[in-house]
Amino acid sequence: MNYLAKHFTLKKRNYGFTMIELLVTITILGIASMIAVPALSEFLVKSRTDNEVIELQRFILTARNAAINSGQQVTICPLNAGTCSNDWDKTISMFMNEDDATKYNAANETMVKVKDAISSGDKLAFSDGNTLIYSPTGRLVNGQNVTFTYCPKNHASIARGVSISLSGRVYITQDTDNDNKDEDRLGNELNC
Repeated sequence: MNYLAKHFTLKKRNYGFTMIELLVTITILGIASMIAVPALSEFLVKSRTDNEVIELQRFILTARNAAINSGQQVTICPLNAGTCSNDWDKTISMFMNEDDATKYNAANETMVKVKDAISSGDKLAFSDGNTLIYSPTGRLVNGQNVTFTYCPKNHASIARGVSISLSGRVYITQDTDNDNKDEDRLGNELNC
């Protein structure tokens, strides 16, 4: 047998892992997942909250533009049997109102857009009752600044919101004092 053949036949190749290598790998993966899963969970809640707030901001901007472009008042509210309600967690409607701003009459009023209900268990609160109404000038009809507050289930500290000034401008709330909680335009911390 020549040297080369002998060398290759003596060399033994091992494929796979030893039991110790496998246990160490599983332990490391377990520790890493215990650290990563809570952080991932909070990241997903923050993402969902940000998406909902951005969608709400766009919805409100659409209402303001519809009021200005149509020359009519536009109402935003959750409808229950054609009447505005305080149940902001449900589907929210936007319509041009002709008569009573708190009621939608399909016969003579135009439905502009509908926003789907928020995620189950989350809460959406509005600081001024059951309607947000834009005048044809793009200003709010109610005469004061208002705020929507989005509160994700079991994560009140991640609350975000949308503030609307009397002039009709729409702003997403921010953490202005670096305490990891958003404040409205007046500096009031959002509460769930």
